[in-house]
Amino acid sequence: MNETMTKRVFSGVQPTANLHLGNYLGAIKRFVELQNEPGTECIYCVVDLHAITVPQDPEKLRAQTREVAAAYLAAGVDPSRSIIFVQSNVSAHAELAWILNCVARMGWLERMTQFKDKAGKNAERSSVGLFDYPVLMAADILVYKATHVPVGEDQKQHLELARDIAARFNTDFNVEGFFPLPDPIIGGPAARVMNLQDGLKKMSKSDPADNSRINLTDSVDVLVRKIKKAKTDMLPMPSHVDELHDRPEVDNLIRIYAALSGLSKEAVVAEFAGAGFGVFKPKLADLAVESLGPVMTAMARYLDDPAQIDAILRTGAERANACAQPILAETKKAVGFWS
Repeated sequence: MNETMTKRVFSGVQPTANLHLGNYLGAIKRFVELQNEPGTECIYCVVDLHAITVPQDPEKLRAQTREVAAAYLAAGVDPSRSIIFVQSNVSAHAELAWILNCVARMGWLERMTQFKDKAGKNAERSSVGLFDYPVLMAADILVYKATHVPVGEDQKQHLELARDIAARFNTDFNVEGFFPLPDPIIGGPAARVMNLQDGLKKMSKSDPADNSRINLTDSVDVLVRKIKKAKTDMLPMPSHVDELHDRPEVDNLIRIYAALSGLSKEAVVAEFAGAGFGVFKPKLADLAVESLGPVMTAMARYLDDPAQIDAILRTGAERANACAQPILAETKKAVGFWS
């Protein structure tokens, strides 16, 4: 880490189809905010090794990798200030993951709730990678000795595992403090954006219903239509946040408004208290167009110039390798590998 920096942040987004509002508010927008914090060094990855834990079409995977990079750039991640790269271009991730596989314990991974959710009743037919990817996630973080990781509620368990693995490595190989125990950065009011048609489900790339999410590749007209069609209920806007407890769809729209505007949920509720959704939804649509429109336009511009994206990713991979390889070498020495 540069001696002028006090915090090193690592995060990434999978290159799977349909980047959406949840990815933007829960991750990419926060990447820009963290980049702009004094004393913070940011490393942002397109995690394609994680993507192949389930089957992928090779050509689509390449295209979607560029799409994630374009979203980073369009949102304002600056490749001269942050490192932007593709995970598979830095072999240290996979090498460290194997070493950490020999430190992590089966029982730790068996407690990971996301594997149970994703594998369902077909766990025995799932890839070993789907079961083991939390160890790769730990390697992603520790190979840069990252000190902080932005996480949503559904990723906190994985970061706790990374901390456990780091602590176990430090103890097993008698290298106290070698790997830092990374701290979570918990997001704001819309860190977890929910489905526009079902407020009890997270907004998802894989949901077959396109109206359930706002894609970053949607047109402005489609964006407005999806907000106007978002599910609500028959009651007016609440007068107090406590009234949102049993109104998940309304709570979701208010959190989205809060995240886009920079206001608190309480401030949004106070502004629209007692109003009908015929008043609130157009205001939310206008705010979304104002906030997301420039990002969508810039993203389309980047995607029209794939050579520019590729050049940025190659440079980023060189910088990431320069950070990761010395740490990997120190790790191998601690383990006792011959060199």
